[in-house]
Amino acid sequence: MTTQNRFFDDMSKLMTNAMGVAQGARSEAETAMKGWIDRWLAERDFVTREEFEAVREMAIKARTENAELKARLDALEGKSEA
Repeated sequence: MTTQNRFFDDMSKLMTNAMGVAQGARSEAETAMKGWIDRWLAERDFVTREEFEAVREMAIKARTENAELKARLDALEGKSEA
């Protein structure tokens, strides 16, 4: 009976250790894959969402300023014709 209990204890420890190794391997694989993807994206010169949003806001601001300046020029041209 003691031999059987020891066998199950040893198997339990072996399985616990195997699960730890498997989780470590999974973590390493995820890290390696993420690094590979990051390098691949960097080589393609893709922009980040933050960079895209910053440029988008700049474009919106420039369009608004252009429309305001055009309205002021149109108003000045209307005064000079009168």
